[in-house]
Amino acid sequence: MATRVFTNEELQRLREFPEISREELFRYFTLTPADLAFVAPQGRGPAVRLGLAVALCTLPWLGFVPDKVPSAPPVAVARLADQLNIDAAQIRSYGKRAQTRTEHVRLVAQYLGWRPAGAMGCACCWGCATGCAAGMCSCRGHAATPTRPRTC
Repeated sequence: MATRVFTNEELQRLREFPEISREELFRYFTLTPADLAFVAPQGRGPAVRLGLAVALCTLPWLGFVPDKVPSAPPVAVARLADQLNIDAAQIRSYGKRAQTRTEHVRLVAQYLGWRPAGAMGCACCWGCATGCAAGMCSCRGHAATPTRPRTC
């Protein structure tokens, strides 16, 4: 018999963007030159580049990307928009199609070196359940034993 751990309201809050600290803002929402090159290929409009950058920075921060990318913390969106020389208001135009967000999360995960977790999850996800819950795991093949799980 299944037991519920969270209420529907708690689950909803867990699927959304939380508040962001100053330390997290600078740690996770600073783009490297390689990140800028990844986000800026020709043909991508400003809203797509900004939304992709939000996904790129959110995946390592939260371990998943919430469905409502435009609801990211405004200070984080503004920081990324400044680095991309884009108006932060462009985020409102991002992700009108669910397929766009799904494809971007897949591209970001691939770029970051994340890989899909196996059907049964993996030993490393003892410490990062959000990675397995999102279908992604950031481990890079660290040795695992029953007493020492891989580290993510």
